[in-house]
Amino acid sequence: MNIEQFYPLLLQAGKVTIDSRKIDRNDIFFAFSGDNFNAATLAEKAIDDGALAAIVEQPEFENKDRNIFYVPSTLEFLQQLAIYHRSKLNIPFIGLTGSNGKTTTKELIHAVLSERFNVQYTYGNLNNHIGVPLTILSIKPEHEMAVIEMGANHQKEIEFLCTISQPDFGYITNFGKAHLEGFGGFEGVIKGKSELYDYLKENHQTIIINENDPVQVEKTENYSPKITFGKAGSDYDFKPCTEDHFVGLIYQGEKTVSKLTGEYNFTNLCAAASLGLHFGISFEKIKHAVEQYTPTNMRSQVVKKENRTLVLDTYNANPSSMTASLNNFITFEGRKTIIIGDMLELGTESEKEHQNILELARTLGFDTIITVGKHFKGVNSSDLAFENTAELTAYLQQNKIQSENILLKGSRGIALEKVIDFI
Repeated sequence: MNIEQFYPLLLQAGKVTIDSRKIDRNDIFFAFSGDNFNAATLAEKAIDDGALAAIVEQPEFENKDRNIFYVPSTLEFLQQLAIYHRSKLNIPFIGLTGSNGKTTTKELIHAVLSERFNVQYTYGNLNNHIGVPLTILSIKPEHEMAVIEMGANHQKEIEFLCTISQPDFGYITNFGKAHLEGFGGFEGVIKGKSELYDYLKENHQTIIINENDPVQVEKTENYSPKITFGKAGSDYDFKPCTEDHFVGLIYQGEKTVSKLTGEYNFTNLCAAASLGLHFGISFEKIKHAVEQYTPTNMRSQVVKKENRTLVLDTYNANPSSMTASLNNFITFEGRKTIIIGDMLELGTESEKEHQNILELARTLGFDTIITVGKHFKGVNSSDLAFENTAELTAYLQQNKIQSENILLKGSRGIALEKVIDFI
């Protein structure tokens, strides 16, 4: 089975999935196997459940009469099918990456562009070598734009994802201390994320630039075409504003305020608004999109609970985002408790970075500092240093937090959201 032979089936399909539990009629099932299971054994059942076709990488499971096809690698076939499908799509592709704020920025861009266009975008956190192809394969004839989030934790990953998604526009949210272990330090982060710039330059595509970020400016110096924001003289000049800790922006005297907390979200709003204005969307419609967007994904999400304010930011954490969150949270009025979880994938820098964050938290003067995870416990001798969320849950069941404001910030692997019901 080759790509061109299979492609007509994709055009008939409802969706492409790697999850046999989510098969709907006319789906295509890719049987991804792991060390402890063989998904090819589920191919026949997928067809019984209504799948249009199934792709397996064990020849003994092929059954062409039932549209079960053998390929040497389901992953490579998925990726090559996505590349072929991309070649047939004549719509703008917006690619974005960065150390912090990728998903929030992606959702804001989608919200703004959807005011005028039918936009397909990366669902959830499907931003890797499997998620990007799945997103591209979900694009239908009715879609007029695509927004593709690209994540990475090592060199050459963004370069590879660009060969699949082939973006026409690209934006790097920022360069921070994330995935230091995989990238080989902060300079490695800059090099790895800048692979998006390398692709865009090589293919003469448009770069979106925050001109307040010196790294972005340096990496794109003298390059064109580009869309700029951030300073007087940029293509789009926005001013920050806040109301009740919610961040917004002002453009040509008009103001819009989001439901996101944290000044660090200002540039995310600017990127979305810049793209909207570039594509001819009025600021009135951009304002509507920004004010209607409600974060529900544990990213800069503000929740009211029993007359207290909870700031939930438990999907990702690294030294850069943790510093920004703490500096934002200290501005809240009233007593403040922080529950901070380990920052993962920091390699040899881990102990130092956790110590730095703990010292920052103490310097800022929060009323209560609670840490969760082995890395923080290694540098925190306090009685409020817990090794995991189970230990913290047991504590919270006996000790009610008295503060009016509570921040939960940590890496996904720490799963701080598990303690929300006990606060």
